[in-house]
Amino acid sequence: MSGISGIGGRASGIQDIMALRQQIMERSQLLQQVKTPDAAGAAAPTSGIAGGSFTDTLKGALESVNATQQKSSAITEAYEKGEVVDVAKVMLARQESSVAFEATLQVRNKLLNAYQDIMRMGV
Repeated sequence: MSGISGIGGRASGIQDIMALRQQIMERSQLLQQVKTPDAAGAAAPTSGIAGGSFTDTLKGALESVNATQQKSSAITEAYEKGEVVDVAKVMLARQESSVAFEATLQVRNKLLNAYQDIMRMGV
């Protein structure tokens, strides 16, 4: 009987991992849209506002990173309090939070470099 619950636990763990994988893929697609201006430029004419699409995408990505970090903090805090939380789940949440933050930091650095390059241009 314990083997059956172990299998169910594994299936649940695999489903959690697949859900995390899907979230990472979605974030990766958002970052690709931010990285490649062609995709954002192609979507802009349909909306009618060129600046709104980029701003909304960036805001959504930042909110997603914030939610990921809050989730990671909550799971870590629950684990530290001694609540029944799987260690693997805690580590996955922390790693996901770290990757999301690093990706956001890289996007910020690229935007800052682009802004500085534009400001250096002579008119």
